[in-house]
Amino acid sequence: MATRGKKYQKVREGLDLSRKYDFSEAVNLALQCSFARFDESVDMAVRLGVDPRRADQMVRGTVLLPNGTGKTVRVLAFAKGEKEKEALDAGADYAGSEELIEKIKGGWLEFDKTVATPDMMGAVGKIGKILGPRGLMPNAKLGTVTFEVAKVIKEIKAGKIEFRVEKSGVVHAPVGRVSLGAEKLLQNIASFMDTIVRLKPASSKGIYLKSIAVSTTMGPGIKIDPAHVKGLLS
Repeated sequence: MATRGKKYQKVREGLDLSRKYDFSEAVNLALQCSFARFDESVDMAVRLGVDPRRADQMVRGTVLLPNGTGKTVRVLAFAKGEKEKEALDAGADYAGSEELIEKIKGGWLEFDKTVATPDMMGAVGKIGKILGPRGLMPNAKLGTVTFEVAKVIKEIKAGKIEFRVEKSGVVHAPVGRVSLGAEKLLQNIASFMDTIVRLKPASSKGIYLKSIAVSTTMGPGIKIDPAHVKGLLS
């Protein structure tokens, strides 16, 4: 197992990692544990009482974080004609059709999110094996295959994130950066948790929110008591 650095060990020693905190305490502790020289990401990990192997228990969705992610997101739009212009006017970093597809085939991947109009998906499918494993494939279920490209691009730029439950039953999601501060991070976390709760599958039995933790990129995970979710969302 990889050993942790001295700075990590130092902040970890000052924590009771067996304790479960409320959301405010956990976020403040996570920020106190931030020691990197860059603006660390703040991430949530939520273990759900679902079986991801069952289609009716796949928890997947999007949420528009009210305070954004604190990160500049590079958006590529697969579109042509008026929709290409619409995408660029809405803030897309790149927009086009076959020429972008050929560029991606050649190994170019300097973008973070993609959007596509439905008429482009036949061509985009040719690079599905490149985009899919990297989580970059446009997806109708997530709203990124649409003729409303301007709306979606603006939402992504404003802080819309995607998430899905992993095989282990855990949902990981970035909810901002350390520089946002505790108050704005808590607002983002409330929006994320509200979405997770609303997406509970009807077929999921027993405890749905099994465990919750928040951490910064380099810091330790701070456990949160799921019982505090109601207070966060009230």
